[in-house]
Amino acid sequence: MKKNQKFLRSQEGYALTVRRMTEPESVFGQLKNNRGFRRFLLRGIEKVTLEVGWLSLAHNLLKQATNDQKSKAAIPQ
Repeated sequence: MKKNQKFLRSQEGYALTVRRMTEPESVFGQLKNNRGFRRFLLRGIEKVTLEVGWLSLAHNLLKQATNDQKSKAAIPQ
């Protein structure tokens, strides 16, 4: 068994793997699957950076709007 495989099978390696699955990869999955983002429309590092910024902003605003709606629904009127 290789050194990498041993580490990944350890408790510490498993914890890192689980953490990695829940942190950034879910955002990329949502962008690709739910928002239909498959490729960048612009070319060049500056333009791509800007495009990623817009995608991140849209993602965070939609997430905030969802959380706001949930908290409004939870408050009895």
